[in-house]
Amino acid sequence: MTVINEQPIPAARPVIGEEEIEAAVRVLRSGRVVQGPEVAAFEEDFSRLVDGRHCVAVNSGTSALHLLLLALGIGPGDEVIVPSFSFAASANAVRLTGADVVFADIEPGSFGLDPAAAEAAITPRTAAIMPVHLYGHPAAMDRIVPVAARHGLAVVEDACQAHAASLHGTPVGAFGAGGTFSFYPTKNMHALEGGMVTTGDAELARTLRLLRNQGMEQRYANEIVGANMRMTDVSAAVGRVQLTKLAEWTERRRTHAAHLDARITAPAVTTPPVAEGARHVYHQYTVRIRGDRDAAMAALTGAGVGNAVYYPTPIHRLKPYWEPDQKAGRVLELPETDRAAAEVVSLPVHPSLTPSDLERIVTAVNSLGEQL
Repeated sequence: MTVINEQPIPAARPVIGEEEIEAAVRVLRSGRVVQGPEVAAFEEDFSRLVDGRHCVAVNSGTSALHLLLLALGIGPGDEVIVPSFSFAASANAVRLTGADVVFADIEPGSFGLDPAAAEAAITPRTAAIMPVHLYGHPAAMDRIVPVAARHGLAVVEDACQAHAASLHGTPVGAFGAGGTFSFYPTKNMHALEGGMVTTGDAELARTLRLLRNQGMEQRYANEIVGANMRMTDVSAAVGRVQLTKLAEWTERRRTHAAHLDARITAPAVTTPPVAEGARHVYHQYTVRIRGDRDAAMAALTGAGVGNAVYYPTPIHRLKPYWEPDQKAGRVLELPETDRAAAEVVSLPVHPSLTPSDLERIVTAVNSLGEQL
């Protein structure tokens, strides 16, 4: 497959428009640039996305996960169950508290944590379960939450890729003890960089605010040991503008995904299924490719269709997690995780795609049938 005189279609395309630029400049001119009125307003605006929960803005999605775990009292001696098929930040946040990560397998359809595998991984040391709403598809919260309740465990939602996703009408970030979101530039909405913690517990929200600001609510009146994980007002101002566009962008992603679902017919390509009652927001449009994935990706790239693998190496096989298991003589078998890592490819689905872009993607993917 070749492309003549056409620009490649990027796998992702961050949006920074004039409204975002004007919002950032307005804040810079105000002189109130860190943890000021824009952050407070962004928290209030975002709370409407998560059924009115308390929202605490921080400087990244990783910080959001880390601080939520700390606020829940999770630390050395505790275990947190995490899917290995995710970005490393999911597990890194646990390790940063001093707690141990226990990996569990995923469900093949949603790529989310398998509730049965999570329950089988529970030990007397388990303190929390961390489902990840990967690629914008909600994890099986209707089955994970009851597992956690039976065992008295906290549920920490990693919703960093799933802004506005929901399951049976409940938005992600509103199921567990707390949820976390990322505003990295390639997410469904961004704030240049930043994160948000959501919780229904007012005391937990206050603890989170202390932790992000050196343990202070009032200046120099430190109540606990904290850190500097504050969001800037510049980021919050950009995030507020992006939030006003999220609904429209989400519908575009879902429309693009529906078009790809209907038109992709290559026998070696499986389009992403959606669980009953799930609202998928397609942070990524992730297919499975059976056969020579490298050849397929090279062909797509040659056709000018951006593509990427998220994630080629499961977390339990990354050096910081793999080596300790090997030294201890442990062999962790996560067959669905390994299969997903070997088969997935994400295709463009972002809101900037044109009808012509979508047709090029469909043509390129369907042509793979001749090569796999």
